[in-house]
Amino acid sequence: MDRELNGAMRSVSINSAQLNGHNNGGGLDETDRVGVAQGAALSATEKLTTTTAAATKSTTAATNATTATTTNLATHSPQQIALLSAAEKSKMVHELCQQLLLTDEQVEELCYRILHELRRGLAKDTHPKANVKCFVTYVQDLPNGNERGKFLALDLGGTNFRVLLIHLQENNDFQMESRIYAIPQHIMIGSGTQLFDHIAECLSNFMAEHNVYKERLPLGFTFSFPLRQLGLTKGLLETWTKGFNCAGVVNEDVVQLLKDAIARRGDVQIDVCAILNDTTGTLMSCAWKNHNCKIGLIVGTGANACYMERVEEAELFAAEDPRKKHVLINTEWGAFGDNGALDFVRTEFDRDIDVHSINPGKQTFEKMISGMYMGELVRLVLVKMTQAGILFNGQDSEVLNTRGLFFTKYVSEIEADEPGNFTNCRLVLEELGLTNATDGDCANVRYICECVSKRAAHLVSAGIATLINKMDEPTVTVGVDGSVYRFHPKFHNLMVEKISQLIKPGITFDLMLSEDGSGRGAALVAAVACREDILNGKK
Repeated sequence: MDRELNGAMRSVSINSAQLNGHNNGGGLDETDRVGVAQGAALSATEKLTTTTAAATKSTTAATNATTATTTNLATHSPQQIALLSAAEKSKMVHELCQQLLLTDEQVEELCYRILHELRRGLAKDTHPKANVKCFVTYVQDLPNGNERGKFLALDLGGTNFRVLLIHLQENNDFQMESRIYAIPQHIMIGSGTQLFDHIAECLSNFMAEHNVYKERLPLGFTFSFPLRQLGLTKGLLETWTKGFNCAGVVNEDVVQLLKDAIARRGDVQIDVCAILNDTTGTLMSCAWKNHNCKIGLIVGTGANACYMERVEEAELFAAEDPRKKHVLINTEWGAFGDNGALDFVRTEFDRDIDVHSINPGKQTFEKMISGMYMGELVRLVLVKMTQAGILFNGQDSEVLNTRGLFFTKYVSEIEADEPGNFTNCRLVLEELGLTNATDGDCANVRYICECVSKRAAHLVSAGIATLINKMDEPTVTVGVDGSVYRFHPKFHNLMVEKISQLIKPGITFDLMLSEDGSGRGAALVAAVACREDILNGKK
């Protein structure tokens, strides 16, 4: 259900000098009773030591509360728990969820650790062993609003791919036509030649259908698989994911494979101008309308961010034009914590998710944030509470006990209920086969959802605030896309509130909902590349 906030783009400007340390108004829930901010007058070393100590103390307190609840569950029989009042049951739920609430001290400690890992990824000596890789994208130029003309975009990231024709016009206006093409199963596990020949055939058919068959058009290629980029138009596939296993593509340049397939047909003229991932596309799409956009963020099925970094900080980038002072970095921060840096805030539920995932020990940060796992985190808490007899009088269901069947969209729907209203919550519980829930059960389910989603928002906010502080620019817009940010009713406000507390005084930021980053963003990367080629006399 596409239930965007107000159905349109959400954008809010915050000045941290005014709001630093404040709540920015109402809309609070019970999860707000946690944490006290650190004083700002300490030196960096003192602050690091103090924050680490405070974070450890906060973690210990949360662990003690959880242990106490677990002890209660172990010492009370289901029959005894069934006799507890609704308030006593609610208290037990709140105590168990304490481990999911991040204190201000823990969030500050996270910011320090994220910055440390970013620096490891950017530095030549530490990059090979870094978890947060900070890949160079070779994008140095952002849209300035003067891009004009027709551009193609190819968006390959799953079992379908999209081809788009985008006509950029004056006054930030554009026309866009697109079509989705399926990739048959036999091609997904066939040869690389078969895959790219299929894509080239669809490109040709698309150009014929849209009357641009005879035109020579630039193309931006969104390729949402692990890629080791060696240039704006050169990238080697690291490994296939998402059910693909095409032979002869790993460690090959996918841009060249696409060019070769187009050349084999010989019927259309396409210039592949750039290869990028969806995070870069998100930034470019927003930067076309807002020139302060310097960070791109995805919070959807996956989680990632990119940002404009000073060239001298990106040690793996060999700059060719000394006039260009920045380069776009793809952080791949979903892997933050794979080295244990997040263990101090991980819970029994996070460990359960990881053990049963297809990639244990990998993408630790992403597993605490993204839509692929958020619903499952809630389900695990619900199962524990139900088995103990605290929820639903101990009556579970086959659906509740099945991994992956508490969808992340349920979290958004449950939290969209007005206070005291449980309409959506009851509909969700009915889908789960839980038809006898009391109002107290519903309130507890909503609280568990709030804890999981608030933690995700605060983790993302720690990352974004760290990037904003590192860039140290007076005004920054963050372009955001992804189903969690788009459809969760509180995620945007939770992020604004937390980032405001974490960024340096005097910095202004806003969060801008992206429009089709992997499509229009890809075309814009191609448009900017063409603009630069013209300026440099290459065409």
